[in-house]
Amino acid sequence: MPLSTLDPETALIVVDLQKGIIPLPFIHPIAGVIERTCALLDAFRQRNLPAALVNVAGSAPGRTEQPRRISTFSEGFSDLIPELNRQPGDIVVTKRTWGAFASTDLEAQLKAKRVTQVVVTGVATGTGVEATARQAYEAGFHVTLAMDAMTDSRPEAHAYSLAHVFPRLGETGSTQDILDLLATRSA
Repeated sequence: MPLSTLDPETALIVVDLQKGIIPLPFIHPIAGVIERTCALLDAFRQRNLPAALVNVAGSAPGRTEQPRRISTFSEGFSDLIPELNRQPGDIVVTKRTWGAFASTDLEAQLKAKRVTQVVVTGVATGTGVEATARQAYEAGFHVTLAMDAMTDSRPEAHAYSLAHVFPRLGETGSTQDILDLLATRSA
């Protein structure tokens, strides 16, 4: 469903834009993803809407058939990139799973702020972003995905999420579409 509206209490969730992940090879230039995410952060903050900055500092236990892409988390790996300009009012969540809601208090923090809708950006499209969007949907939030403010290292995963998963979880649009809807509100 194309982007139609933003609820009065909408939050931005930024997934895994952190120092240890930024150097990975992505299919789209990460600089553009960061730039568009920062534009959304600025717009949300100007309107006193919540911003949640999510980082990953581990992985869920359990065996997998494929080796984990990142087996060790070095010093500074989980540090949020400085471009996000972390603010005292930001919600900061550290996760150890793909999605930002599992095993964290993100849902409780957002519901305490009466948030009914979330806009999701970040990396990687087919893992952290998709898992976070799925969990938000399952928690009862309206979900919006900024399609040009995310990327993945796997072209097929990125394309599949955009074409087949995200339209089933919520509304999709560009960063500019979201900024245009925010501009209709008073700053």
